[in-house]
Amino acid sequence: MTNVDLHCHSTVSDGLLAPRDLVRRAAANGAEVLALTDHDHLGGLADARDEAQALGIRFINGVEISVSWEGLTIHIVGLGIDAADIALSAGLASVRDGRDLRAQRMSESLAAIGIRGAYEGALRYVGNPALISRSHFARWLVEKRYARDVSNVFEHYLARGKPGYVEHAWCSLAQAVGWIHGAGGVAVVAHPGRYRMSGSERDRFFSAFRALGGEAVEVVAGAHDAAAVRDYAHIARKYGLAASRASDFHGPGESVVDVGRAAPLPPDLEPVWERLAA
Repeated sequence: MTNVDLHCHSTVSDGLLAPRDLVRRAAANGAEVLALTDHDHLGGLADARDEAQALGIRFINGVEISVSWEGLTIHIVGLGIDAADIALSAGLASVRDGRDLRAQRMSESLAAIGIRGAYEGALRYVGNPALISRSHFARWLVEKRYARDVSNVFEHYLARGKPGYVEHAWCSLAQAVGWIHGAGGVAVVAHPGRYRMSGSERDRFFSAFRALGGEAVEVVAGAHDAAAVRDYAHIARKYGLAASRASDFHGPGESVVDVGRAAPLPPDLEPVWERLAA
């Protein structure tokens, strides 16, 4: 089986490793095909590609785009994109524009429950000033011992309905899929097991995704246990989607699955990387 990892993050978004260091770690773990998919940003792709070529890894350009759909935040991964595509770059810039305002509002919400200085604290963890995220807040909150780990922070402070969560309108599903396709890429639903959808909501979402030409779903993802893998293998079959394999790695000691160490796909599914140009 080819060792493929099509979803991971560097310091260009909310990862802990610089792009070249991330690729070196993937190589050490035996990865043969790798996609860097930073949130709403393409800035790490050139360095990652150079390092992958030096190490003999097949590298695929990627990005993870934040989408608002029926009040939920959904992430869509674009694979095999042209990083020089003007419309994609402009679209991602528009998505990033609202991040700093959201971060300041998150800090105000946390201050209201007695946690002060969160915005300034989160900035110390930001590698790319253009992209501050909930993960940066989470790391600061762990440092200050408001929670034992990043997952615990999200559970108590930063998930929907918690005191540090702030609603934000990202781009639409149609925009994200359109930008990916316009840049020659394949659209993939990221870690679907993380979204709190009823069965009917999930069917509506995947029907809408397919109607827009969406091609694939992460069946194997860092957040998926064996039951979720079976569930989304069924979704892939039901909607005629290719399957992706992904760690969603952010950093050592923080991610459930290391880069290049994701579980294998169910053997009857079409691997999405077979649709991507070499």
